[in-house]
Amino acid sequence: MKRRSTLSLLALASVSALTLAACSSGEAAPGGDGGGGGGEAATTFKIAFNQNAEHPQAQALTELGEKLSEATDGKYSVEVYPDELLGAQADTIEQVQSGTIEMAMVAGSLLESFNPDFSVVNLPYLYTSAEQQMTVLNDESITGELFGSLEGDNIGVLAAYHGGVRNVYTTDGPVKTPADLAGQKIRVIGSDTNVKMMELMGGVGTPMDQGEVYTAIQSGVLDGAENNELVYSSMAHDEVAPNYSKTQHLMMPDFLIVNPTVLESMDDESRQALVDLVADSVDTELTLFGEAVDKATAEAEEAGATFTEVDVDAFREAVLPLHEQLVTTDTQRKVYDAIMAAD
Repeated sequence: MKRRSTLSLLALASVSALTLAACSSGEAAPGGDGGGGGGEAATTFKIAFNQNAEHPQAQALTELGEKLSEATDGKYSVEVYPDELLGAQADTIEQVQSGTIEMAMVAGSLLESFNPDFSVVNLPYLYTSAEQQMTVLNDESITGELFGSLEGDNIGVLAAYHGGVRNVYTTDGPVKTPADLAGQKIRVIGSDTNVKMMELMGGVGTPMDQGEVYTAIQSGVLDGAENNELVYSSMAHDEVAPNYSKTQHLMMPDFLIVNPTVLESMDDESRQALVDLVADSVDTELTLFGEAVDKATAEAEEAGATFTEVDVDAFREAVLPLHEQLVTTDTQRKVYDAIMAAD
């Protein structure tokens, strides 16, 4: 996978340097004393994470911490705080901005509130594979301007991570074409875009909190939902909606964000080690996610679920008009065209 250039991150660190230099009190950046010269105490960066410690992203970040400690002779490490121990994702973004914590893994959709242009990377049927998604999103020439746009909000984007492939699952038979979804109420993420997406796919998009979905399907309020295999199995949705159809309509990325002053607080060699290891962890997480999908699929099949291949092209063609409606700015068009042109 092509690695993202470190230029924008180093530039971000330079901006932070000006901020730090202006602080006559010598107040430390997030992360403690900054891990400068020898003899200073080790610095452990906190990473907020909203899912459990067994999730592929948590495993990859935990490994990142171990390797960072080794690469910096114990000067720096990271510790993952899973299960929303440090708060919900929206709250952890604010904590990163204020410097209360150093890093957080957050859904790409949450960054749209800081810059609506981020919506372009969350479009349905945008990527051809998980590997291609990670390659384009972590390519400086494609996303550098977009990621850099958050610097003014005290948010640095270290990398994009794979968040799974979302598919439709239903109570009454597989969904192989848009016609099969006609009239079916499918739970979607709560946004106008996702409601419209499901409408174009043939169904009726119905926003609902994730914790209510099982009961809603069981009682007939919903005919199904859409999510990746890990959520499908872990939340026992296979019990109430045993028909999992591989529509592959969404690959929404997650982002590892950092308070910009963290990068400035590090010496050059340690900062470069962090940047390189983050890039490695993207690849690690992608491999682990694939393994987790295989495991979740097997467990769901044991529970009685059926996985069905569908006419993906038919769904893609039905949804593509949404792209033209939503790609409206120069930045979005630049990112969109580059992704669509990538192999």
